[in-house]
Amino acid sequence: MKAQSTSVVIPVESMNEAVGQWSALLGVEPTFVDGDRWAQLDIGDTRLSLAGSDRSSDEVGLLIKVSDARASQLSLIELGFKTGSLVTGNHEERFNV
Repeated sequence: MKAQSTSVVIPVESMNEAVGQWSALLGVEPTFVDGDRWAQLDIGDTRLSLAGSDRSSDEVGLLIKVSDARASQLSLIELGFKTGSLVTGNHEERFNV
C-alpha cells in the first residue's frame, strides 16, 4: 500500500455553514463541494475535508487515498489491523481502520 495523498476529515452537520466558517478561518475557497455530502479545502499541499451526509464516522479522522482500496484493506488485515467493510461511495471505495 502506498499513500497517494492524505486529508484530515471533519464531520459536520451543516455543510453550508461549515464551508463558510472554514473558508473564513483559512482564507481560502473550497476546491470541491458535493452538495451536503462532502467538501474539500486546499491550503498549499494540505487538504481539509468536511464530511456531511456522506461520512463513514462521526469522529475526526485521517483519510489516506490509495490506488486500490480492496488490496490495501487486505494488506492491512494481514498486518493485524481491524477494518470495517469496504463501501462504494459516490466518488470512491472506502473502509475504516
